[in-house]
Order: sequence, then structure tokens, then C-alpha cells
Amino acid sequence: MNIKDLIAEVPDFPKEGVLFRDITPLMQNGEAFHEATKQFVDFAKEVKAEIIAGPESRGFIFGCPVAYELGIGFVPVRKPGKLPRQTISYKYDLEYGSNELHMHADAIKKGQKVLVIDDLLATGGTVEATIHLVEAMGGEVVGCAFLIELLDLKGRDHLKDYNVLTLIQY
Repeated sequence: MNIKDLIAEVPDFPKEGVLFRDITPLMQNGEAFHEATKQFVDFAKEVKAEIIAGPESRGFIFGCPVAYELGIGFVPVRKPGKLPRQTISYKYDLEYGSNELHMHADAIKKGQKVLVIDDLLATGGTVEATIHLVEAMGGEVVGCAFLIELLDLKGRDHLKDYNVLTLIQY
């Protein structure tokens, strides 16, 4: 199965001149969603992940089934005001502006091996922010996994010190 065939192209979204890669057809296809999840699970085993971290919201979509399959925990990385307890935060820039991510202050244990999973590697801002939060708590980022990588935006350049898996490249 070629999961790339299930990514829809949406021109001029979210703004004119942008070609958006829509993952929902892949998610709606059980066989394709299972295949993508299996590849992430295999990578998580390879890097010996002890916990999965995923930025909202699409990092949840792929990170949660991987954590479930491995019987390990999942840490949500969220926008401001979404987590109910004490958090740590990090502000960053992304391709369409800026953002801030939060993680519960007790979500990662010192030395814990963390795999970051998200749907898209574009400029690298979101994953860099997530890595910063994990490492600020003493966690060890053992890998970063993405469904899609947009090569022209060079996000991988910011991840030279990390083991990176992407399933689809454009």
C-alpha cells in the first residue's frame, strides 16, 4: 500500500499560494491508518521509547495509538490554557506566525526516553518547541517521527542531533 496516495492536495489553504496536504483521507482508511501507525510503532521500538509526546492536535492522532500499542504513556503538548495543572511553556515561530506550547510540569521523568510524534515536519518550529520542553524536564529525545515532511522548508536542518523518521516526503 502506498499511503502517499491517500494524501489529498488542497490548493490555497490556509492562504493563497499554499498547497495544503490533507491527511484525513489516510485517517479515514483503516488499512492505511494502521500501516502508518505500525511504521511509527516499529520506529518507537527501534529507538527504545519509554513514552510518546505529541503536539496538538494531529500529534495526538498518531501518537496515542502508538503509545497504546506499546503499552506506554502519551504526553499531550498543548496550546496555552488547555492543560489544567502546572505547566512549563515555550514560545516559537512557525510558517504562518508564532505560537506557544505547554506541557504539564511533571509529564516527563528525568532520563526518560521520549519519542516525539507529529503529522508534519515543515519549518521545524513545533517539534523544536516540543523537544525544548522535553529536555527542560530532563527527558531524552530518542527520536522524532512524522507522517509528512515538506523538504523545501528544511525543518530537518533543525533536527541534526536527533533520529528522524518521515513516512512521506514532498
